[in-house]
Amino acid sequence: MCRHRRATEPRRTQRGALLLEVLVSILIFSVGVLALVGLQARMTEAQSESKYRADASYLANEAVGLMWSDMANRSNYNGLTCASHARCNDWLEKVGSTLPNGSGSIVIDAATQMVTVTVNWEHGGAGSRSFSTRTRLSDAG
Repeated sequence: MCRHRRATEPRRTQRGALLLEVLVSILIFSVGVLALVGLQARMTEAQSESKYRADASYLANEAVGLMWSDMANRSNYNGLTCASHARCNDWLEKVGSTLPNGSGSIVIDAATQMVTVTVNWEHGGAGSRSFSTRTRLSDAG
């Protein structure tokens, strides 16, 4: 009886080590893939939020442009009277259709002719968002 092992016989203590290494590799790979999926989701959310901010900025500046081109009727854009003025009402409808739960308001200070245009919207679970711009309307050239 020979007590020496042959070189081709595997050690009994090494059984299953390769399987364990493969399982650890799969675990590490899975964690990496999940991290990439999470990163992609966050990037998509940030891109959507950025688009809504850009749209809100454009819409607010569009309202200022409407008032500049309609200086004779600028008081019709103020507060609650805005919805009764056709051009302002069209702008309000555009805000509502462009942004999720979008709404807009225009406040004109009669004394200083300062105009504040505010655009509000909601983006998913992030809550309410708002963009405001201020400018001065004046007939003086």
